[in-house]
Amino acid sequence: MRPVSLSKLSESLREQGYRLTLQREIIIEAVEAVHGHISVDDIYQQVHPRFPQVNLSTIYRTLELLEQAGLVGHSHFHDGATKWHRAGEGHHQHLVCERCGAESELELSVVAPLATEIRERYGFAANLGHFAITGVCQACLKKGERP
Repeated sequence: MRPVSLSKLSESLREQGYRLTLQREIIIEAVEAVHGHISVDDIYQQVHPRFPQVNLSTIYRTLELLEQAGLVGHSHFHDGATKWHRAGEGHHQHLVCERCGAESELELSVVAPLATEIRERYGFAANLGHFAITGVCQACLKKGERP
């Protein structure tokens, strides 16, 4: 049964002329339930037990549709995983510890000078919001771990 009131992402999708299938709404609910990032596997684990008709390809297609509509974005993390986040959460970069796996956010304003340098030097407009910077976090450095 469909919810009486549509979520913000669902409403935005419908306003752009897209159909709201039950499967899309279920996937959108999973994305909206998380503050921060969520992987396709996380969404699948969350929705598949209740809605077995939702498969991985449906999740990928729905996330791609949401990204085309400007409602979500994605980042590539150090382990090769792609994680998705709502577009309204702001642009940021990710710092990921290679030792303990801790993740933290870095505002794009910190790496903006790099984007400017790349554009000036190479004539290339870099999108620095789609990957993670890896290294060793402060806690691991204090334990004596070295990069």
